[in-house]
Order: sequence, then structure tokens, then C-alpha cells
Amino acid sequence: MFSRSVRTLSGRVLANAVRPTVIPAARQIAPALAVAARRSYHEKVLDHYSRPRNVGTLDKKDKSVGEGLVGAPACGDVMRLHIKVDPETGVISDVKFKTFGCGSAIASSSYVTELVRGMTLEQASKVKNTEIAKELCLPPVKLHCSMLAEDAIKAAIKDYRTKNPQAMPTNLAGTGAKFETAHA
Repeated sequence: MFSRSVRTLSGRVLANAVRPTVIPAARQIAPALAVAARRSYHEKVLDHYSRPRNVGTLDKKDKSVGEGLVGAPACGDVMRLHIKVDPETGVISDVKFKTFGCGSAIASSSYVTELVRGMTLEQASKVKNTEIAKELCLPPVKLHCSMLAEDAIKAAIKDYRTKNPQAMPTNLAGTGAKFETAHA
């Protein structure tokens, strides 16, 4: 019985060794296509992910600090952004962030901190996610990360203005036009 098992097993091994292995052409090309189809992060995303700028927090009890905490339930990314505003000039003097999420979310947070530092609150409130996505070359699948960064800066500005009602903008339209008075 044992010798019959060995002969059967050795016959199968020998048959497989002698039989030429033919792999269909589609299978031979597939690995090459899979490597080309695999997407990798853009070098700007990798740079901000591997060396994030302005990581940390500011004292949210400070009246000159605004905090924005936003999240994306679909993917689980959470972003906290703190801005410190000079009350004299209304210019953002310091920005810090902490993000729990993918590389694109961390890179978007890091980039937006560099972008808004030195801007006025009005300028920072006009930052759009498309600007962030374009700079970081985010694919359409990762656009929600740039939307989180936009939402975080707007939430931080809103929080700062809640703490400092006197910092509310007076010229929302950006025209600077004055109303004419009617003379009787």
C-alpha cells in the first residue's frame, strides 16, 4: 500500500515537472498593469506627511486662540486646528494642528497651517479646498481631506470670533463701498 502511494505521488510530481507550464498572456501582463495602476502619493503629500509642519496645540482658553475641530464620519479622519490671532492687526500669528487620519489628511492639515500663517482672518476664511487639493495634487478620492482642512480653518475662525465679538468683520462683501446718504 505504501509503495503504491509513493508511486502515485512520484508519478504526479514527474508529470507536473515534464508538462510545460503555459501561462495565459493576460496573466503574464496583469502584474505589469497592476504595478502601473497602483497609485502612490504625490511627493508634496509625502513631504508633509513624513515631516509635518506646526504639529501641536495652543491654549484654547486663551482669548486670542480659535479652535476648529472637524471630522469625516465616512473615513474616520479627525482634524483639530488652532489659530492664534494678533488682536491688534487681525493677522494669524501662529497655527498648530493635530490630525488622526490618512496621509492626505495629515498633509492637508500641515499645508493649511503654512498657508494661513500671516493671513488676516478674512483672507484665511477665503481659503478653498480646491486650492489645497491642487497644491498637494490630491486625487478625487482624497478630496474630502482638503475639505476637512477648509472646514477646520473656518471653524477655528468662527471660534475666535465667538470669543472676540469685537473682531467681527465690518466689510463682508469686500468692496469697501459706502452708502450714500439721502439729502432732503
